[in-house]
Amino acid sequence: MTTQTEALLLLDLQNEMVDPQGKIGAGGLAAVVEQRNVLANAARALDAARRKGVPVVFVRLGFRADYADALSVAPRIERLKANKAAILGTWGTEFPEAVAPREDELIVTKQCVNPFYNTGLLNWLLARGVGKVVIGGVVTNLVVESTARAADDAGLAVTVLEDVCAAPNPEWHRFSVENILPMFATISDSKAFAG
Repeated sequence: MTTQTEALLLLDLQNEMVDPQGKIGAGGLAAVVEQRNVLANAARALDAARRKGVPVVFVRLGFRADYADALSVAPRIERLKANKAAILGTWGTEFPEAVAPREDELIVTKQCVNPFYNTGLLNWLLARGVGKVVIGGVVTNLVVESTARAADDAGLAVTVLEDVCAAPNPEWHRFSVENILPMFATISDSKAFAG
């Protein structure tokens, strides 16, 4: 069964990551997000999705204050804990004004890289007949790659909006877009999506 119904997934475009005051953004990611105009490009895609009636899902990283819900034992999680980053109910897990969700739009909170793991995201998409996801976010070689792989595994067609993605190291972004993501997705941009 195939369907052309699509959804836009904006991945981890939350204050902690994309704002210079964010505990992760301050490490250089926010500067790259600004240089690449990621938020303006994401806003263009978001406006187009809303205009076309395409469902939008906002994915964010968020933990309990004690991190009891953090299953990963990877070094990056230890850094998050040390910095008290991405704690639910704080400014860091909210979204910048340019890409703020409406009350009727879904926010999915994850505790790992893959937004389909331990969340209801896949069921939500399938229940709406979604057969294609259009994705963008930060970090390109983490959540964007992971989402593309998992969506492909689930039988969803994937389009990556390259200009809505960024990584703190531009080489990671380039390598992912040129070598990894094309195996799982069509590479496009926000202008093409906006039509």
